[in-house]
Amino acid sequence: MAEPQHEWFMARRRGNLLRLRTLNQLRWIAIAGQSAALIAANFYFGLRVPSDAIIATIGLSVGVNLVTRTLLPENRILSEREATAFLVFDSLQLGLLLALTGGLNNPFALLTLVPVAIAATVADRSGVFLIGALTVAIVTLTAFFHIDVGLPDGGTLVLPATALLGFWVALVIGSVFLGAYAHSVTSEMDAMRDALAAAEMALAREQKLTDMGGVVAAAAHELGTPLATIKLVSGELADELEGHDELRADLALIRQEADRCGAILRSMGRAGKDDLLLRRAPVEVVVREAAEPHMSRGKSVELHALADIGAAHEQPVILRRPEILHGLRNLIQNAVDFAASSVDIDVSWSETSITVRIADDGPGYPPGMIGRIGEPFMRNRPRGDEVRPGYEGMGLGLFIAKTLLERSGGSVDFANVSTRAGGLGGAMVMVRWARAGLEVGPNALNAGLGENQPFADGLG
Repeated sequence: MAEPQHEWFMARRRGNLLRLRTLNQLRWIAIAGQSAALIAANFYFGLRVPSDAIIATIGLSVGVNLVTRTLLPENRILSEREATAFLVFDSLQLGLLLALTGGLNNPFALLTLVPVAIAATVADRSGVFLIGALTVAIVTLTAFFHIDVGLPDGGTLVLPATALLGFWVALVIGSVFLGAYAHSVTSEMDAMRDALAAAEMALAREQKLTDMGGVVAAAAHELGTPLATIKLVSGELADELEGHDELRADLALIRQEADRCGAILRSMGRAGKDDLLLRRAPVEVVVREAAEPHMSRGKSVELHALADIGAAHEQPVILRRPEILHGLRNLIQNAVDFAASSVDIDVSWSETSITVRIADDGPGYPPGMIGRIGEPFMRNRPRGDEVRPGYEGMGLGLFIAKTLLERSGGSVDFANVSTRAGGLGGAMVMVRWARAGLEVGPNALNAGLGENQPFADGLG
């Protein structure tokens, strides 16, 4: 189905999840490591390096941390541009230190990959490309332009040409692979996190509606007795007030308003899902309830229920679980949206499983996309190869439906209906549950239920 472009998800940026304090702490760790390396090189290994220039370069990082801490709050959330700008500075600072300490002859050149790794997790694609390209440029330039590190015996620290070339190739490949791979994995994790959050909100909304219906149903039940008492007493008073037409008219009005209150409560609480008796129902009733909002949208929606060969004719009784109702409703909405004229819903059951099959007579799914249906935020699909012709959503609705139904213990499969001529006859969704995990019991409708229990949580 074509979902609206949810602004919260579309506007969200991964860089907006990084705090300035985190980046500053990482830089303090780098400053401590660089300082320790300089001290060890001078006083332990006796290496000859331009210490003053190195101290000044390290001081640049110290200055940036002090300035940002003074001017900006530590809990500031960085935008993608700000995070990328800080990482550019860190890359340049590392590059300058590398040029002062032997270039690629220095084994610590490996640390030039750190900004790439950080950028891959907090920056957008252009930011990752910028940091990656800058890193490749740094390792290339420092391979040729650098100050050699002097050894205690008067020589210089120089790697063999073959080792130097191999180190350069490893750093370049590492920058490209690490940036692309880490960014891809992080993007997938972000998309799944956002989609799961949307599924949680959808389930919470469905649960809220279920609770609301239960509260009204309970109110209708509890108010039934006093309303009946009002009608009874008003009727008796009317019999005793013969000849008092004005009072009898008032009593008639009271009876009329009592009837009206009862009708309003019954209409508001017609579903009554949280009544212990009505919380469970045959599977066909639950599926019909999910389909009901879409049965009057100009398309023919037919629902059929049939036991498989060898199965008992009596339908399995299941709970009206919000995730099942919302998931099936989303799938049925999708079918109605793209159907040419009709949607068929088949409910079947065997001794071991319960199956709901939803098929429409629309154009069907492009075969090459069936394996990806149910993925959230399918933004990178090529134009003209969309999930359904005319589809302009993000795949979020189908993902929510699939996630909620799988959470209820079901499996969801998407396919196309084949015609006798071998062409596509529309889209089909098959939802299947293990009967033992969904059914509440063979005699659930006649079982003793006990007293209705109050809701654990308020409606908020």
